[in-house]
Amino acid sequence: MDINYNRRENMTDFIKDNKQIFQDKLLSEAVNVATKINDILETGNIDLLKNAQKLSLYVVEQKEEQLVAFAQQEGIAWAEHALTLAFKLEWVQAIRRTLWHFLYQYDRINNHFNGREEFYALEKRINDKIDQFLNTFLISYSEYKDELIASQRDLVEHLSVPVIPLSQSVAVLPLIGMIDLNRIQTIEEKVLIAISDLKIQTLIIDLSGIANMEMHVIDHFQKILTGISMMGSKVILTGLRADLVRTMIHSGISFEDKAEAKGTLQQTLKEYLELNQI
Repeated sequence: MDINYNRRENMTDFIKDNKQIFQDKLLSEAVNVATKINDILETGNIDLLKNAQKLSLYVVEQKEEQLVAFAQQEGIAWAEHALTLAFKLEWVQAIRRTLWHFLYQYDRINNHFNGREEFYALEKRINDKIDQFLNTFLISYSEYKDELIASQRDLVEHLSVPVIPLSQSVAVLPLIGMIDLNRIQTIEEKVLIAISDLKIQTLIIDLSGIANMEMHVIDHFQKILTGISMMGSKVILTGLRADLVRTMIHSGISFEDKAEAKGTLQQTLKEYLELNQI
């Protein structure tokens, strides 16, 4: 397909009037992405070809504000739909090569080959804007991913601290899995709030499902037990594992003055429910 040209055209019109040629050239430059055009459109409602022309025009017209906003929008969209970052990098570099091809054709037709100084000035303007788009996109992509991971982690941590009411005054907290510093802080927050909101007088904490706790986590857990006691609630610990007890013994830590220890959660629930006729 031949390039269409009107001598009164500027570079913006030149790209718009040769849209199909621009797209064909772009697809030939980005072989891997070309096969995923429809998949990306269906997955994230992202029209790569349309967006490529938009980016090219922002670069040529040096519209920095629109370019930055577009890059931020693109970064969020790609992160939100978990699209492959390698495709985006290949696509942007293909846009760079295609745009330079069009700049060359435009200058060739207009006989604009003046000198190196003008060329280097043009090179800086064009490549700086494309690099600015790419950098902004990557920052936006990364920030969205980090926020998403943090949000998911917070959700998982809160779901992993299930304070289950058994009556108007008794609740059970079964803890499962690894407890690190972040999670023990979540446990502290949720337990103290639950005691206040639910008016819990007795909290049964089952530790049979947790892995061995580090010393700083055990120390923090001990402080949580103190906080529960300060709020007027009683703590019953069940399922203390041998390795955890061994660690506490050798470190001189004891929960005896802060909580009552019993065997299994099942036995404790049976005894406590029968005793209190819940």
